[in-house]
Amino acid sequence: MPAAAIILAAGLGTRMRSALPKAMHPVAGRPMINHLLAACEPVFERIVVVVGPGMLTLERAVAPHATVVQAERLGTGHAARQAAPLLRDFPGDVAVLYADNPLIETPTIERLVRRRAGPEGVGLALLAMRPQDPGRYGRVLQDAAGDVARIVEWADASEAERAVGLCNAGVVCAPAGDLCRWLDAIGNDNAKGEYYLTDIVGLAVADGRRVVAEEAAEAELAGANSRAELAGLEAGMQARLRAAAMAGGATLTAPETVFLAWDTRLGQDVSIGPNVVFGPGVTVEDGVEIRAFSHLEGCVVRSGAIIGPFARLRPGTEVGSAAHVGNFVELKAASLAEGAKVNHLSYLGDVTVGAHSNIGAGTITCNYDGMNKHRTTIGTGAFIGSDTALVAPVRVGDRALVAAGSVITEDVPDDALAIARGRQATKAGRGFRGKQAGGRKA
Repeated sequence: MPAAAIILAAGLGTRMRSALPKAMHPVAGRPMINHLLAACEPVFERIVVVVGPGMLTLERAVAPHATVVQAERLGTGHAARQAAPLLRDFPGDVAVLYADNPLIETPTIERLVRRRAGPEGVGLALLAMRPQDPGRYGRVLQDAAGDVARIVEWADASEAERAVGLCNAGVVCAPAGDLCRWLDAIGNDNAKGEYYLTDIVGLAVADGRRVVAEEAAEAELAGANSRAELAGLEAGMQARLRAAAMAGGATLTAPETVFLAWDTRLGQDVSIGPNVVFGPGVTVEDGVEIRAFSHLEGCVVRSGAIIGPFARLRPGTEVGSAAHVGNFVELKAASLAEGAKVNHLSYLGDVTVGAHSNIGAGTITCNYDGMNKHRTTIGTGAFIGSDTALVAPVRVGDRALVAAGSVITEDVPDDALAIARGRQATKAGRGFRGKQAGGRKA
């Protein structure tokens, strides 16, 4: 049976104290809404996202999926009702999910959809959990047979109802026609005067439809209404990413100190030291060693390379196989070929470095003239002496040698030696001892 989804993403996240829509706050370098969409897309053939007024960044983030605007924030039931006209005639089930549940996984969503459409005669299925601290979650109240009788919000619950451990996760699934009819019938006679999506449970029961709870892990169903809860989601996602990395053949010396992005790709026999951070868009091939306190984003590291410690690889960088990038080296839009070495205290931006070239300590590429970026090209087997400034655009040829302390403003041919510095002048007797003697004479 086909299935569609409504994702509620209109929340401002008032407690976030942010101009950014709540659903756009990142977890592991990716907006929460995009994590949820990635989990939903294998399950649903149509997805409608409910956004708030003026949330253009959110609308762009969820494209090409359809969006509808909840002009007034009158509760979750009211939000879901805004999407109903687009799905009223959908020939299958519709699930309602929340944008601030980025940890929910595809298999869990599939279980919910199968439970609703299975042979048990279920009219409505919902996700529930048993958190260690039920707190202010709505409680799922079951009858003697274990079916769901109703859901009561914490604010409206009695003390006995608040003692129930089974909590509502908010995610529901029902046939499109039934869901839309129940959404239309929701009222707002409650402590907050809002239209609760959870009220469809009572409406389904009143219709004689069986309602069941599909239990899932609390870790998957956690949401975020504050920065502290957002940090909790980040911790949960990092634990998941670290476990996957180690299961895939990477060694994390101190896993709790390594931070991965949602799309980090690590090969086998990769070794990652403590306090390494991966931004989005990093691919690391087999056998790479990344030493402590390095930061990588938007880059590719080929097999057998060594990075760090204290190295920074910025977007557009590709480090070739068996290349070395050492301590306090920063690379931006840099291409290092096989076996190239940049071992100490250097900045290389907008540069191509040929195979087996060696870049001395303190070398920089002067790639920006105040208006435009320019590129530096260093050939194969070249040697750049320490404390060299390469003023782009410039080319250093194959097997060329640049003397330490040079400022290179012109191309250096293959096999040439370039020296670009003032001549040393030595004045006898003018050293420190001479100055002291002169002082005594005075």
